[in-house]
Amino acid sequence: MAAATTADYGDVVLAEYTQPFNAGDVTYFRPLYQQTVLALGQFPTHVTADAAFDAWYVYECPARHGGIGAVPLNQHSATSAQRDADATPRCARGLRMIPTYQFDHTNGYRAQRFRCPLLFPDPTGATCDHEQFAKGKGCVKDVNWELGGIQRVTLDRDGPLYHAIYTQRTCCERINSQAKELGIEHPKVHNGRSVANLNTLIYLVINVRALQRAKSINAGLLSTLPGVR
Repeated sequence: MAAATTADYGDVVLAEYTQPFNAGDVTYFRPLYQQTVLALGQFPTHVTADAAFDAWYVYECPARHGGIGAVPLNQHSATSAQRDADATPRCARGLRMIPTYQFDHTNGYRAQRFRCPLLFPDPTGATCDHEQFAKGKGCVKDVNWELGGIQRVTLDRDGPLYHAIYTQRTCCERINSQAKELGIEHPKVHNGRSVANLNTLIYLVINVRALQRAKSINAGLLSTLPGVR
């Protein structure tokens, strides 16, 4: 489920998608994002999610529209430990590596190959005790060079923007709490389509409540204006 919070009216559901329990969390992202864009009529600037959504293409969407993906790094993922501010990797010995060429990676993104700075573009005559240097080719790193791949490893996760966006993830927890009260955890139906339909109805009820809340707030505001009853 994708949700957002409005300053005046509270939390609303923007998109929902039901899959079996064996589907990984990150597989929900693309269908939810597409529904969200349709619901808003525009691309959201920022996106936030938990560490299960730590994938380059999650960051790609906000990165293309001037925003950030406020997602914690998944510590089980293979992320280069040493990167400069421009995403250039450093080798195991801490040297800034040299970009050589780009190519289409088999994992579906544009990759940039980096090579040993002691050997490329020309040998410097310096030596290194790393085993790859002894083989004559030095260290080689192929890194994701898409906007989302770069943002993922250069994002300032200690900065105020990240924390301000990540804090908004609590709206999903509040929506989940409402859905739980409406019985989403124990559906009284038994096939996938029926469960998906029931989930949709639950989220519709939540949004209807949000609409009622908005109308009530608006009516209260209008009643305070001179000449309005």
